[in-house]
Amino acid sequence: MSKFLRPHHGMCFQFYEGKGYSADFTDHMGRVIKELEADPAQKLLLKAETDIVCENCPNNNSGICSTREKVQRYDEAVLKACGLDEAGEISFARFIELVKDKIIDAGIRGDICGDCSWDYICRDKKSRYEEGDICC
Repeated sequence: MSKFLRPHHGMCFQFYEGKGYSADFTDHMGRVIKELEADPAQKLLLKAETDIVCENCPNNNSGICSTREKVQRYDEAVLKACGLDEAGEISFARFIELVKDKIIDAGIRGDICGDCSWDYICRDKKSRYEEGDICC
């Protein structure tokens, strides 16, 4: 069974360091990342809608993101840059690899989500997956 994931969260995972909207949100996101990293072959279903990470986000209003236009733009840009289609299924490992190669290493992350309120965290950091091994 596939886990449902917003495409732009593939970028967020690259730089996650436990900061976010609240302790509840960051704890939840950390658990989601650990679960996915523990099973890199886990299939993801990529859709530009609220997902497993969004469950504890304060911008999630009964399944509708209050910043949906902005994050949908991020989602669409990630899919395009990675050559993926919405509602496509992909392994966590392959998705993280594509995001790292096609967006982070290509230097276009800022073009996609430079207006994000968390940009200062990602701007000058290397990906958590720099070594290419997501199996921590």
